[in-house]
Amino acid sequence: MSLDKIPSDIDAQETLEWVDSLEAVIETEGLERAHFLLEQLISTARQNGANLPYSANTAYINTIPPHLEKYTPGNPALELRLRSWIRWNAVAMVVRANRKSAELGGHIATFASAATLYDVGMNHFWHAPSPQNGGDVIYIQGHAAPGMYARSFLEGRFTEEDLDNFRQEASGKGLSSYPHPWLMSNYWQFPTVSMGLGPITSIYQARFMKYLQDRKLADTENRHVWAFVGDGEVDEPETLGAISLGGREKLDNLIWVVNCNLQRLDGPVRGNGKIVQELEAVFRGAGWNVIKVIWGSYWDPLLAKDIHGKLKQRMLEVVDGEFQNYKAKDGAYVREHFFGAYPELREMVARMSDADIWRLNRGGHDPHKVYAAYHAAVNHPEQPTVILAHTVKGYGMGAAGEGQNRTHQQKKLTHEEMIAFKNRFNIPLSDEDAAEAKYYRPAADSEEIKYLHERRKALGGYLPQRQTHAAPLKVPELILFQTLLESSGEREMSTTMAFVRLLTLLTRDKQIGRHIVPIVPDEARTFGMEGMFRQLGIYSSVGQLYEPQDKDQVMFYKEDKSGQILEEGINEAGAISSWIAAATAYSTHGVCMVPFYIYYSMFGFQRIGDLAWAAGDCRARGFLIGGTAGRTTLAGEGLQHQDGHGLVQAGLIPNCISYDPTFAYELAVIIQHGMKRMYENQEDVYYYITAMNENYQHPAMPPHAEEGILKGMYLFSGGGKKRKKVQLLGSGAILREVIAAGEMLDKEWGVDADIWSVTSFNEIAREARDIERWNLLHPLEDARLPYVTQCLKDRRGPAVAATDYIRSYADQIRAWIPMHYKVLGTDGFGRSDTRAQLRRHFEVDRHYIVLAALKSLVDENSLPAVKIMEAMEKYQIDPNKPNPLYV
Repeated sequence: MSLDKIPSDIDAQETLEWVDSLEAVIETEGLERAHFLLEQLISTARQNGANLPYSANTAYINTIPPHLEKYTPGNPALELRLRSWIRWNAVAMVVRANRKSAELGGHIATFASAATLYDVGMNHFWHAPSPQNGGDVIYIQGHAAPGMYARSFLEGRFTEEDLDNFRQEASGKGLSSYPHPWLMSNYWQFPTVSMGLGPITSIYQARFMKYLQDRKLADTENRHVWAFVGDGEVDEPETLGAISLGGREKLDNLIWVVNCNLQRLDGPVRGNGKIVQELEAVFRGAGWNVIKVIWGSYWDPLLAKDIHGKLKQRMLEVVDGEFQNYKAKDGAYVREHFFGAYPELREMVARMSDADIWRLNRGGHDPHKVYAAYHAAVNHPEQPTVILAHTVKGYGMGAAGEGQNRTHQQKKLTHEEMIAFKNRFNIPLSDEDAAEAKYYRPAADSEEIKYLHERRKALGGYLPQRQTHAAPLKVPELILFQTLLESSGEREMSTTMAFVRLLTLLTRDKQIGRHIVPIVPDEARTFGMEGMFRQLGIYSSVGQLYEPQDKDQVMFYKEDKSGQILEEGINEAGAISSWIAAATAYSTHGVCMVPFYIYYSMFGFQRIGDLAWAAGDCRARGFLIGGTAGRTTLAGEGLQHQDGHGLVQAGLIPNCISYDPTFAYELAVIIQHGMKRMYENQEDVYYYITAMNENYQHPAMPPHAEEGILKGMYLFSGGGKKRKKVQLLGSGAILREVIAAGEMLDKEWGVDADIWSVTSFNEIAREARDIERWNLLHPLEDARLPYVTQCLKDRRGPAVAATDYIRSYADQIRAWIPMHYKVLGTDGFGRSDTRAQLRRHFEVDRHYIVLAALKSLVDENSLPAVKIMEAMEKYQIDPNKPNPLYV
């Protein structure tokens, strides 16, 4: 309820008696009893017809009052000096880099505002992995990376040379611009600078830790997930989109610290409002414990004197844009514009100098307030906690950018500005050294450095830190999937059904079964996985508190505290966040997990491509299964569901290995080999594999096909010895059309066809590019031949490729095809119809493949052009049909 809607007090004496009674209860029986009584009074009023709207907001003051604060242990004086030196070195590193080259960039203001928030955690709360504790998981804001490097420099983990290579990564020695687990694999755990990804993945990480604990796969009992979030970052849908999961699942191992410096990249976050109040309401409504750290200790005496609430009123009514102004100006400005609003406030600060007023600090810069909040957070049960810390962007930068709209882009400081920064934080450097941005690190035996090491030793070691290995898993041999390697006979099934059978076999395997993590986004029945509900159970932190509606059925809906399936609802971003948590468990939790996330392929890379890229960066290991893949296999669904470009997007991620199998044996070979690579050899790759929902008969695996399946291409069947011959390449949903086209060419046109199953145009192209580079750099050695060239160099006739994806997917290998090459694909928007009509519409069915093969032979003068007209008439192909790319 806003201040202007509060009714006037018609009986001040009665009000005072109520307030006195409440204070007496608090004093004698505690806050919880007072809270209970207030709730009872509100409930009674509502039952008697009072309309009391719910308010999720509290006053604009600290949640924890001074008398309940847990005081900071350790040595605050030493910590202040260390924190100041870390600030200095972070600034110096960015400034030195940009004096070398303005191209390098960097950020100063974010860490300047958050230094205390990180320092308190590093000194007192955050455990590194050790035999006693698996370690806390820290999602560090990407723009704060310089501060982490600066601390590691004081710890002796980095040298001056390392710092001088900030953002100069090409040599392999530089410090990465942002948290980058691929470039700094022993240091950074997670890539977080793509805004919103750190917050959402932290939520699912915390839930996955509960999953591991409940399934007795890892001890995560005393570990916490800490996520640092910018207040401007909350505008990303991914940031707040999953917070209800944290409240619903009671993730008391999850702590968010929102750095409320009131500024985003260009200006205020909520210049006309109050972001702290907005976030308090959002998080409280989602079931989180909210701790506001707004005002520093210098405000405590003023708040104690605020008998009539004028100061609290003023704090609440001032909008964020003005609070930003206060720190961009000076004490005199604050006196006039903040305290000058009411006579009572002017009197309150009458004996304070402008310097005293300027010293009034924000809560996020006060280590005592921050410590109290962190202590309360780690000890709060059954709720996740968000700490809303009020800070100043560019704190300490003075005229160079403190509280100014331009501060985020500030990366260069003049000699005078560096001297001013040095003086502000009492850095023991001369003016000359400060102007030159020299680093400062005291002797290793100094009191401060000893204290720094002691604090981290007490918490298990140094952070950030990334573990790189877990005990390998024993992957079953291919024989486990023997039923999928054999012919299905008269029985028809889809590759999705084959995948479900394969997954079932894996979960039953005694060696690896408990490590399998099936993940679905509310489409298990679509993919035929409902049989796993009863067999494996759907993970729930509370088990199943109701009787399922379908309990009398064999495949009833079963939730279980030890359930194996993660059923994420209609939530692709959440599902892949769960997948990332499982796929990085080898590093984060020291246990290899094997996640299989199956989803509509159209809702994969297209919808969550940024998270898929982050998965590559954080060296995830696991399987993404693109269900109902291809543009024509999903009949009747239309352009919003039909995927013709997912494999192209998969090929953009360097360590994503992608395949488009047609038959069950191909799927089995790919998955078994992938598990060997990831969980026995511990390679940092992950797999994207398509699966279709079209039922058909599956042949047995041809002899000696395994190597070609994995390399991306093998001869499925060879043609005869006719003079006219073509090479037909196909994959996924369209390979069967290619096979049918080969038969038609033989029977109707007297043309032999070699049929090639291309399980991965992406992997073929990667291998070819690698060899092309080798040949370029080794001109005096015999040139190597790419695998695809080796396959086709002694074959006759032109080549035609057809897939259920846009032409660029198959076209990427053109440079290494040793003959005339034509590509068919499904460019354009999807649409609803039968599979046969869709394939005809996109011109990838057997008739168009035959037509393309005949045209290629005509182009080589092996056939007269009239044959093309005959084929078009025979197959009723309209030459004036609109191009599917444009309709």
